[in-house]
Amino acid sequence: MTFPFRLAPLVLSLAAACAFAAPPSTGIDPAGIDKSVRPQDDLFRAVNGRWLARTQIPADKADTGSFSMLEDLSDQRVRTIVETLAAKPQQAGSDEQRIADFYKSYVDTAALDKAGLAPLRAQLAAVDAIDSPKALAAWLGRSQGVNNTPLQLGVLGDAKDPTHYAALASQGGLGLPDRDYYLKTDDPALSKARAAYQAYLTKLATLSGDRDAAATATRVMALEKQLAEVQWAQEDMRDPIKIYNPTSRAELAEKAPGIDWAAFLDGASLGQAERLTVFQPSYLSALARMVAEVPLDQWKAYLRMRVLDDASDVLPKAYRDAGFAFHGTAITGTKQPRPRWQKGVTEANNAIGEAIGRVYVARYFPPAYKARMEELVANLLATYKDSIDTLSWMSPETKAQAQQKLAKYTTKIAYPDHWRDYSALEVKAGDAVGNRERAGRFEWERQARRVGQPVDRTEWGMTPQTVNAYYEPSLNEIVFPAAILQKPFFDMAADDAANYGAIGAVIGHEISHGFDDEGSQYDGDGALRNWWTEADRKAFEAVTARLVAQYDSYEPIPGHHVNGKLTLGENIADLSGLQIAYKAWKRSLGGKPAPVIDGLSGEQRFFYGWSQAWREKMRGERLLQLVTTNPHSPAQYRADGAAVNHDGFHEAFGTKPGDKMYKPSAERIRIW
Repeated sequence: MTFPFRLAPLVLSLAAACAFAAPPSTGIDPAGIDKSVRPQDDLFRAVNGRWLARTQIPADKADTGSFSMLEDLSDQRVRTIVETLAAKPQQAGSDEQRIADFYKSYVDTAALDKAGLAPLRAQLAAVDAIDSPKALAAWLGRSQGVNNTPLQLGVLGDAKDPTHYAALASQGGLGLPDRDYYLKTDDPALSKARAAYQAYLTKLATLSGDRDAAATATRVMALEKQLAEVQWAQEDMRDPIKIYNPTSRAELAEKAPGIDWAAFLDGASLGQAERLTVFQPSYLSALARMVAEVPLDQWKAYLRMRVLDDASDVLPKAYRDAGFAFHGTAITGTKQPRPRWQKGVTEANNAIGEAIGRVYVARYFPPAYKARMEELVANLLATYKDSIDTLSWMSPETKAQAQQKLAKYTTKIAYPDHWRDYSALEVKAGDAVGNRERAGRFEWERQARRVGQPVDRTEWGMTPQTVNAYYEPSLNEIVFPAAILQKPFFDMAADDAANYGAIGAVIGHEISHGFDDEGSQYDGDGALRNWWTEADRKAFEAVTARLVAQYDSYEPIPGHHVNGKLTLGENIADLSGLQIAYKAWKRSLGGKPAPVIDGLSGEQRFFYGWSQAWREKMRGERLLQLVTTNPHSPAQYRADGAAVNHDGFHEAFGTKPGDKMYKPSAERIRIW
């Protein structure tokens, strides 16, 4: 992950590492297969139908499946680490002390109940002290990294100069998951969520001593609706050109004069910043008008609710219960809170994640796994290289640019080479509220200091114990944390077909993000630059428009369709990743046929592995939230939506007209 590399000149097989071991398993869970469903009709349910029928979503979860099961495993391992440290005194000022005290403070609910609101008094007093728009701007700046504010800051490589960090500004500050929850007043499910939020705000205000709690909740809802009305839709923020708006201090004052920018930037520790890259200029102008025009008392009521909501999980039981009733039950359908230890693991990972990760990889990630992943990634990249050369819709000129970008990919596997320094982070025993606040400020100020400085290309955006993977366009890198490199995605004992269908397609997915509708606008150095001919871009957009239409047609909830534009990048990556992984698996066979194992051909096992990786069952409320806000399609449509366009799928299962997943060859969508 930390250095560019050249594509491997040789084809490498996953099975090579097991050449003298027992014969590989299929890597497929036979107990999950529903033999009453034909793969030709529904690949997802054929592979996962019995599992879906038999599996109950745990009461403390909004969903369960491949990802959540691995997340539970990772959390259990981190629990062992942190509770071992917490069981005995640690050296003051050490990472071990920080981890132990942070975790113990969070899980000690008796102490939280006894402390009441006292640990939050300073934050609430800071809100009460706001006496002018300037003071409001300063508070919004100081709260970066701590509270969910209407103007959220971040730091990344500048899109046009990815060698240096830039400060970014984006919309935020809503208590409900997305603007649609406020604006779609004719949707019964969203109306129900709004009512739950109004009740939650009323409860928070009542618990904090507000004698006019219902009126406060109404005023806060009204302000948040104003914010929602001027916010951009999720899909509009997928265009990197639209959201790249470098704005100088003078231009900020001219275009958004209602905000005291000097006070805001000083409060955010960005006094040295010459400019902000504004993601949504129209929103920023509207927000500035609100800062100037909305009564200060209404702003302060809203900020008090934001402080109480953001801290609800480290406050007394009444606040914790109210927070769960809204965020858990109303929004995701969860029946009971997660165990406190598991929430504590999440909190500690968020605050001191790499310090924990260093122990995690030493205990739980064998070096052989990393070596085998490096082989697999090299084969996927080599296959992608070959695939680009065979594209019929792309000109030689653009192909050459695509090859240059691919050759500059950086791969990061399992864990970073350099670990983050937490020595300046103060963690106090028994101070859960303060620890969370200090951790948030510590991380934000670490980011803020870097604005204008050279980009650190060795840094990771996820901890090793995270069950996920990502592509970062400004760094042109693909990253695979250790925790995802396990069954059902990556099984050292399984044969190549299932592994390529699962982790191989995940790797291909992340590679493909560099060439999706968004990532394809960045070059090999991570700069936002058009390297396409006009004709090739139009040809690409014509193909992807068909993919938008395909996913728009899916209706996971009556009246709620998948948003094909919002999910386009992930759908491109799913389709392309599956196509590249299949070619890479075929390449790994060296011209020899794959064996039949347990009655399944290698080709069939590949697609079974793919479908099994997306095994998931979800509550209706959570599904509504994700369909509204998430750039990923629901799991069933990820499994079936990519496979239906894959020639190999139709060949493996012999689909024919009349089969529900049959799609004529001429209508299949092929991109990379």
